[in-house]
Amino acid sequence: MPFVKIDLFEGRTLEQKKALAKEVTEVVLKHTGAPKEAVHVFINDMPEGTYYPEGEMKKK
Repeated sequence: MPFVKIDLFEGRTLEQKKALAKEVTEVVLKHTGAPKEAVHVFINDMPEGTYYPEGEMKKK
């Protein structure tokens, strides 16, 4: 059962996220042979102030 987690900064529209999830699902199906109902895509909208690479806050 493939699980795909995508972390993005907030700001994408629902339509953009739906399109992303659909295309990611298609790629997973193509390369794994898993049934469509087994593919799960999680999109996490990260608010600014939650990502600190190298100890420094990353801005959008």
